[in-house]
Amino acid sequence: MAQVAVVTFDGFNELDSFIASALINRCRKDGLEAFITTPTPQVTSMNGVEVTGQRPIEFVTEADVVLIGSGVRTRDVVADGPLLAQLPLDPTRQLIGSQCSGALVLAHLGLLGTMPACTDLTSRPFVEARGVTVLDTPFHAEGNIATAGGCLASQYLATWVITRTLGEDAARAVLDYVAPVGENRETVERALRAVSAARTVEPARS
Repeated sequence: MAQVAVVTFDGFNELDSFIASALINRCRKDGLEAFITTPTPQVTSMNGVEVTGQRPIEFVTEADVVLIGSGVRTRDVVADGPLLAQLPLDPTRQLIGSQCSGALVLAHLGLLGTMPACTDLTSRPFVEARGVTVLDTPFHAEGNIATAGGCLASQYLATWVITRTLGEDAARAVLDYVAPVGENRETVERALRAVSAARTVEPARS
C-alpha cells in the first residue's frame, strides 16, 4: 500500500486538504491511501472546522507521497524552525507536492531550487520573495516535485499523484466518477491535460 501524507496545519483551507485526500482515497482498493497528517492531534480550519489528524507529523518520513496543504497561517509555519525541522522530505524517494501557499513551505525547505512554482494570488508575493518564479498556471511539476495554485487545482495535484503511482487509467476512473454530471469527459481530459503537460518538463539540473 502506497501511503500519502496530506500535511494539514492549523488554519488550513478545507478544499486544499480534503479534495486531494478524498480523490486519492478512492484508490484504496488499488493500493493507494491518503491520511490527513497534522503537527498537533487536532487542527482548526480557516473556517473553524476542527479536525483530528489521522497521522502525526512524523508520518512524513515514511510516506511515499507528501502533499503540503495551504492555509491562512502558512507564514507562521515557515517562521517556526522546529516545525519545519519535522519535515525532512526527500525527493529522491518521495513524490512531493504543494497546494497554494504550501509552495512557500517547499521554498523554505530548499526543495524548489530553480524550479518555477504555482501558488495562489495571496501567497504569490511571499513565494516570489524567496526567489521563486511563480507561473500563471494551475499546475506545474518537474521530476518528483509538483505545485498547484488555486483551491480547485487540488484535483490536478491528486491526478498527478494517482497517475504517478497507479497510472493514467486509475486517475481517469476517479475523475470520471467525481465529475459533474454531463461534464465527465471535459473534466477528465482537462485534469489529465494539465498533468500531461507537466510531464513534458525535464527536471532542473543543478
